[in-house]
Amino acid sequence: MSEYIDLRGHRIRSYEWPHDGEAVLLLHGGLSQTSHWDTQILPAVEDHFHVFAYDRTGHGYTGDQPGSFHFEFQKNEAIAYLEDVVKKPAHIVGYSDGANIALMVAIERPDLVTSIVSIAGNYDHSGIHPLPEPDGFIAQEDRDEYAITSPDAPHTLDEKIAKMSAIWKVEPKIAPDSLESIQCPVLVMAGDDDVVRHDHTIDLFERIPLGQLAIVPGTSHGLVKEKPAIVQTLIEDFLSDLSYPITRMPIKRSNQEL
Repeated sequence: MSEYIDLRGHRIRSYEWPHDGEAVLLLHGGLSQTSHWDTQILPAVEDHFHVFAYDRTGHGYTGDQPGSFHFEFQKNEAIAYLEDVVKKPAHIVGYSDGANIALMVAIERPDLVTSIVSIAGNYDHSGIHPLPEPDGFIAQEDRDEYAITSPDAPHTLDEKIAKMSAIWKVEPKIAPDSLESIQCPVLVMAGDDDVVRHDHTIDLFERIPLGQLAIVPGTSHGLVKEKPAIVQTLIEDFLSDLSYPITRMPIKRSNQEL
């Protein structure tokens, strides 16, 4: 199910759940890893799709590289993985940073993307509510997990958190107009108390021609953990029918071609 592979000169941890179905690529969030999704996202896709995932460079079981936390690097890595490992267009389910990367891939390489589930994503760093500066405290259980999973030295956890926190202040920076070029169906999902501002989430949804919007009640940026059953149902429903939605009282979609 999981193994280390060489992706264009770098050793990464890759996951695959073989099934005779269309390809799905899971992209985890920042400072996270694929294994965290075993009970949160995977049940929505593992029975009907050929699922792939990998720990992005500097995350989980994959060691770091210079510049690896920047979104441009992560986008290029995702494209390389789709080309070399998946080897066909895929539905991409991305959470937080993973959602941002999915949007970037769809803009640059639409031939590799069938659809996107964008969970708690933000196309621009300005779309995030102001957050307090990190106080440097890291729970012991997180340090223990890092020591077991990461090939990087234990002290690098603090360095990665500081590095990622600095990047989040200035990235991502996806040109708003470029979102309008995304021609695949996109489910934009967020919590009703998400760190991503609601107006930013709605703007993302409205800019994507084939966008759909889901706000999960009673959840925060951690909606995949807080209400996994609802999140999974929304993913399953979206992927089961990617046709243009026909509704009884269309407003946003009333002037678009079916």
